[in-house]
Amino acid sequence: MPPTVSPISRTRYRTRGSSPVRLGIAGLLCALAAALLPATGGGSAAAQAPERHPTGTARAATYTNPVTSGTVDTFPDPTMIRGKDGLWYAYGTQNPVFQSAGEDGERMLPILRSADMTHWEYAGQVFTPQTQPAWHGGSRLWAPDIRYTNGHYNLFYSVPGKNTVGVATAPTPTGPWTDAGNVLPSPSGCATGNIDQAQFTDEGGQPYLYWGSYDTICVAKMNGDRTRIEGAVTEIAQGRRAEGGFVVRRGGYYYLFYSDAGCCDGAYSGYQVKVGRATSPTGPFTDDQGVDLMDGTSKGSIVVGGGNGWVGPGHNAIQTDLSGQDWLVYHGISSDDPDLKPASGGTLKLSKRPMLIDRLDWIDGWPVLRAGAGPSTGAQTAPVTSWATGSTFNDGSLRGWQRTGSGTGGWSLADDQDSQGYVTHSGSGTSPALLVSGGSAPAAVRAEADLRVTSATGAAGLLVRCTNAANYVVAWLDKDRNALVTDVRVNGRSAGERVTALPSGFRWNAWRNVAAEVRGNRLTVEVSADRLRDAVATQVRTLPAAAVRKGRVGVAARGTGAAADNVGATALYTPVTTRVPEPAPGELLADYSDDFGGSAVPGTTDGSPWSWVRGPAAGVTVADGALSWPTQNAELHLSSNTASVLTRPAPSGDYTVETKISFAPGQSNQQAGMVLYDNDDRYFKLAHAVLPVNLGDGALTHVTEFAKEGARPTTTPPTALAYGPMFGGPTADVMRLRLSYHLDAERGEHEVRAATSTDGTHWVRTGAWTLPADGGDLKIGLVSLNTAGAVARFDYVHTYRD
Repeated sequence: MPPTVSPISRTRYRTRGSSPVRLGIAGLLCALAAALLPATGGGSAAAQAPERHPTGTARAATYTNPVTSGTVDTFPDPTMIRGKDGLWYAYGTQNPVFQSAGEDGERMLPILRSADMTHWEYAGQVFTPQTQPAWHGGSRLWAPDIRYTNGHYNLFYSVPGKNTVGVATAPTPTGPWTDAGNVLPSPSGCATGNIDQAQFTDEGGQPYLYWGSYDTICVAKMNGDRTRIEGAVTEIAQGRRAEGGFVVRRGGYYYLFYSDAGCCDGAYSGYQVKVGRATSPTGPFTDDQGVDLMDGTSKGSIVVGGGNGWVGPGHNAIQTDLSGQDWLVYHGISSDDPDLKPASGGTLKLSKRPMLIDRLDWIDGWPVLRAGAGPSTGAQTAPVTSWATGSTFNDGSLRGWQRTGSGTGGWSLADDQDSQGYVTHSGSGTSPALLVSGGSAPAAVRAEADLRVTSATGAAGLLVRCTNAANYVVAWLDKDRNALVTDVRVNGRSAGERVTALPSGFRWNAWRNVAAEVRGNRLTVEVSADRLRDAVATQVRTLPAAAVRKGRVGVAARGTGAAADNVGATALYTPVTTRVPEPAPGELLADYSDDFGGSAVPGTTDGSPWSWVRGPAAGVTVADGALSWPTQNAELHLSSNTASVLTRPAPSGDYTVETKISFAPGQSNQQAGMVLYDNDDRYFKLAHAVLPVNLGDGALTHVTEFAKEGARPTTTPPTALAYGPMFGGPTADVMRLRLSYHLDAERGEHEVRAATSTDGTHWVRTGAWTLPADGGDLKIGLVSLNTAGAVARFDYVHTYRD
């Protein structure tokens, strides 16, 4: 049986010597009078200190997804935080995470712990059957979201059995957890499934909660404790199965990440991550083509879809490494190993959804995974999780750190249950006391520290760069002015302070992360609770040329009560600014194309390359260079195969087939589009379809539905049929559809990717579907089906060599 808690292995994460962080040798002294502090400072780091988790190791050069492999079997809906002890913690949906170890039961909101974001160990669960609150009614618990709030951790979670959201609090990332009840009133004010919540705090300190599923996402303000929503509820996104909202702020915009289609259907999961952005936390959010996320159509701005052996990537969070590089934290399903065995007494069937991480790039103002390359497979460059210089102070040592300025004897070590080791200063008067690391960081740098002030007055600061006592850049949390204050000192003179107000009611005795980036001569400083891209204050300023140089990182104190932890700096990440080139169709293959000239219905004359399955369909005509086809009251779905399909042979090798379709359906379930067709139980389909909105009082939404039907790979024999949709970009009465085919000979699979366009110029590409290439040859086809009453006009079918 797996252990209840498997603590971090000291051997795995410890470097040579006693200190787990890499401390550079002393260079030039930050001031001529600087002196090394003793190895231990004060009596607070004595033998009774709490257990310390080593946190700094030379990072692994590479990692391979899934990062939870070998630790847990599955870890759906992951979220991640860097704890105040310097470790990363991840939380997942209730699942049988140790099934391969023989444990059939589930862990309730399992917790993992890591020193480097890529090697994880089990660290417990939020609730057990004995501690689960009675108000849950025994419900399974889903979709956790973790935040650091005013000195403790808030863990928000979904209670689907009660259609609501709960919150638990704890003094450390692993507990002990105290349930704080239901976050939402009943009714919640949102016409949706009340799950998949994520908290966000705006500049100025106003907290919000985002939640919703099947098929609406909502937002409302929260109280100061982040335990209840209050005020108006606003619907901000609607779409077929939209859920899993997660918001960050960047570059003046609020970005709402979300997933749609099916999360949890094994190899037929159509999940993708999409995004919209707004200039307000309550919207309106639009995709990259300006489509409002509340519009009755599927949306573009796809961050990541299936492909590269991964199915249904989704329900993401975001984490930032020490270099400032953002990472998408999400789950995915291996197409080779998509399902868990039935659990919980043999009745609960679940998909195997381990945790993946991949680099998140921001290109032209929009996020995309790995510049558009999709989920990673094989070795990838790992996140930066150790500093060029700095410390978490968890080793009980200040060896290598240097002190200067006022009150040089006031620095000492302290500890507490959550942050473990940290440094304090007992008082320096009005002049700053500086504590500086021994090693240096490059000119293009990201530095950060957790800071707090526990006295009535004073300030704690992050030394972004220190050359000597007369030359440094500092970002202060100044309690006297209730402000973020930056100061640049050059040759002993200030280049001018900049003051940015902090929120009223700012909790000074709780840790606040101050992160500073210097790129060129631009300094950006953010103040947040937990590094989750929701800063309560941001300041940007231009540095004088003399201040842009290599230097040491450190902390500063003024007055009494300043404390600092997790202080370090490393090279600032280099952003990826260009997308992976989108494949463009090559040579037109005239023998596999048709512009529908003349008046003969395809497949009804001798020599026609077209043929019908259950046809010709009633009402089909050809005129004015187009094929018109009324929708049928007929199905092409699982065992209901009554619809007509118009097919023709496809070329060998890789190709793209495109059609221009005019289609303005007005009733639920009307659809028309293209197929790559083997038989009624093996095909890929891309169609403009109309579907009802769940809990939408009869509302409809138009979608570009990219679907596959085939046998489930995990049935024995693989004969059970399944149908899985994913949803592409926005629809229009006139649009273009593309299906790109590739034979993956190594995996023995048909691989098909869809793309849609409403103008013929801008294309939205989806993820890929695959099917085993062990059946018949795929044929190019058209369909118009499901509910009568609309007419699809196909202007052409063009096939191109890829």
